[in-house]
Amino acid sequence: MSALKDKLKADLTASLKSRDELRLRTIRMALAAVNVEEVSGKQARQLTDDEVIKVLTKEAKKRKEAAEAFGNAGRAEQAQAELDEQAVLEEYLPAQLSDEELGTIVDAAIAETGAAGPQAMGQVMKVVNPKIAGRAEGGRVAAIVRARLAG
Repeated sequence: MSALKDKLKADLTASLKSRDELRLRTIRMALAAVNVEEVSGKQARQLTDDEVIKVLTKEAKKRKEAAEAFGNAGRAEQAQAELDEQAVLEEYLPAQLSDEELGTIVDAAIAETGAAGPQAMGQVMKVVNPKIAGRAEGGRVAAIVRARLAG
């Protein structure tokens, strides 16, 4: 079993004992998403820490999008609840890269691939994505790659 999943289970128990409703429901939801991912496919399997991070990243992104939707619909209370859940999930994710760090990785990938022009974006993304693995949102990475290739 992955160390991250063990930590989630231990934190679930701790939040249950401390009666922390927000952490409790968020960690339960996260563990449910991890369990669903483990049994998806042809055969059940144990997820690695990297795979658990991918699941948690996806769940955090869902919370962010839901918060935006609730906010746009004028439902501030629900939007805040989603943002609170997202904050709990982000405690389990690796620290996000700054724009400068991301730019350095993108520049190195462009130099490595010899890419030039917007049509080479896919080449650069193939090199960059494994290096950032969950430490930056895909849309943010794509925007920086696009800007570097255009300029």
